[in-house]
Amino acid sequence: MRIEKEKSLHAYNTFGIDVNAKLFAVFRTVNDLKELLSDETLRHENRLILGGGSNLLFTSDFDGVVLKNEVYGIELLRNDPEHYYVKVGAGENWHQFVLHSIDQGWAGLENLSLIPGCVGASPMQNIGAYGVEIKDRFEQLEAVNINTLEVETFTKDDCEFGYRESIFKQSLKDKYIITSVIFRLFRSPQINTAYGAIEDKLEEMRITEPTIKNVSDAVIAIRSSKLPDPSEIGNSGSFFKNPVVTNEHFESIRAKHPNIVSYPSEPGHTKVAAGWLLDNAGWKGYTEENYGVHKDQALVLVNYGGATGSQIYELSSKIVKSIQDKYGIQLEREVNIF
Repeated sequence: MRIEKEKSLHAYNTFGIDVNAKLFAVFRTVNDLKELLSDETLRHENRLILGGGSNLLFTSDFDGVVLKNEVYGIELLRNDPEHYYVKVGAGENWHQFVLHSIDQGWAGLENLSLIPGCVGASPMQNIGAYGVEIKDRFEQLEAVNINTLEVETFTKDDCEFGYRESIFKQSLKDKYIITSVIFRLFRSPQINTAYGAIEDKLEEMRITEPTIKNVSDAVIAIRSSKLPDPSEIGNSGSFFKNPVVTNEHFESIRAKHPNIVSYPSEPGHTKVAAGWLLDNAGWKGYTEENYGVHKDQALVLVNYGGATGSQIYELSSKIVKSIQDKYGIQLEREVNIF
C-alpha cells in the first residue's frame, strides 16, 4: 500500500484548514488496516483515523500518520417480522447511507438525514438529531484492536452510549478502529415528527400523512436552511454540545431568561440548547477577519477562507468563557481538536 509523506489535509477536513500530515495512507479492507498497523515505519507514530473529516479541527500540522478509512459496502444481513439488520462499512458516507436506506424501505434513520461524516463515526459520537440517536437503531459493530490486530464485536451495552458519547471516546479511545456497523431498522415505519420544526415543515409542505421520505426531506430542508454547506463555507456543523445542568441551575437561569430553550434529560437534570445560549449572548453572525460564527446558526463556527485552526479554536475559547460568565454553564466542544 502507498504511504505518502507530507500530505496536504486541506481536502480532507470540512473546515478547510490547510495543514499537512507527516504520513498518510488509505485502507479499504480489514486486511489493509492490519497491514498498516503492522508496518514498522508506522507502528510508533501518532495515529489519526480519518473518515469524512467533518468532526475535527486541525490547529497545526499532524505529526504522525493519518489513516483514511475507505471501507465501503452495504449489506442486508437478515430480517425478522419487525426489523432489517443492515451491515455497513465504516467508510460509507452517512447521509448517502440514510438515503439508500429510505430507498430500500428500511425505516428509522430518516430523522438523521444530512448529518455530515462517515458511518464509522456514528457510534463513536452516538450522533443524534430530531429525537433520534444512533443507540436507538444500533445492533452491533466490528472494530480492530490496535494492539492485537484482532477483530472484536461490540454490542449496544458494550458501547456504553451516552449523550454524544461512547466507550470509544472514553476508556477505549485510540485503542480500536471501527470497520463496520450493523443497524437494526424497521420494516414498519415509526414516524417521529414531534421534535424540533419537523411538524411545521411538513405542514408547510402540505403533508398530513408523512412517509419516511417526507420526514427526511423535511429534515434536509430544515438543516439546509440553518447549516452552511462545507463545500461553500468551511465548518464542522455544530461546534458545541448541548450542556446538561441540574434542574435547580436551569430554574435559576429561566428566572432571568424565561424564553430559554431546553429539552428533557436524565432525572434531576435539564438539557439546554447551546444554540440559544450563544444566540442570546450575541454570538450569531460574529465575524473576525476571515472566520467567525455563522449568521443563521450560532452553533456553527465558520472559516470563510484562509483562517487557521488556531484562530477558530481561540474564538471557541472566547465563546466558552462568555457563556460561563453569563450563565454559569461550561460548554463542551463537540469537535475533536488536533
